[in-house]
Amino acid sequence: MNRCHCSVKIHNLSVKKNNHIILNNISFTVNHSEILALIGKNGAGKTTLLKAIINSISHNGIIEFFNSEGKKILNPKIGYVPQRLGFDKNTPMTVLDLFCSNSKNMPIWLGHSKKRVEKAKEMLKKVGAENHINKPLGTLSGGELQRVLLAFALDPMPDILLLDEPLSAVDRKGVGTLYSVLISMREEYHMPIILVSHDLGQVYKYTNTFVLIDKRVIETGKSKDMYKSKKIREIFGFDPAESGDII
Repeated sequence: MNRCHCSVKIHNLSVKKNNHIILNNISFTVNHSEILALIGKNGAGKTTLLKAIINSISHNGIIEFFNSEGKKILNPKIGYVPQRLGFDKNTPMTVLDLFCSNSKNMPIWLGHSKKRVEKAKEMLKKVGAENHINKPLGTLSGGELQRVLLAFALDPMPDILLLDEPLSAVDRKGVGTLYSVLISMREEYHMPIILVSHDLGQVYKYTNTFVLIDKRVIETGKSKDMYKSKKIREIFGFDPAESGDII
């Protein structure tokens, strides 16, 4: 069953650590069915911003979630795909074990319910990773692992999906495939997606809007217009209008 449409409003979000300002009064809105690219140089605060949205770090400011009728969603479901997953490559845990560990109180070595196995297969199929269900996590390639993490983030189906450089370990062919998955998720469930990326060519091609930050919001706009941005040229050190990837 498709969840209600969701929009997210971030107002004056700030993060400080040891009196050091990491984010300063960040404000922007992500509408339902929108893929927003969060871009900026290394150290600009992109990952910190995602962690603030999932409430895993202390922050000031307001983050509000609304349904299509403008009513607040008090307990939104947030799907989050980290930039990398830290784990022992030699772990015997399989993809199925990962899915089932999130939904049961008994040890995974006692087996998995038929219902949970079918649910895992369903979510993995959505991202084209159903063939990996019995593979140990440590044997997956970067692209395969990102697909599995995306499927994991979609269970239960979230109101908003956050992805932190999910394509950094994916080859060129896999990038297009994963973006196609994200677009289909947006179209089917109307969820807003915030995607951190350094690949401006892919941002231009697959996202709707962008927010450029460097501890604060530098610029926002439509992705199709980003090649006109002087701020992007200044921060990334090239002219987007002269980039073969973007035009």
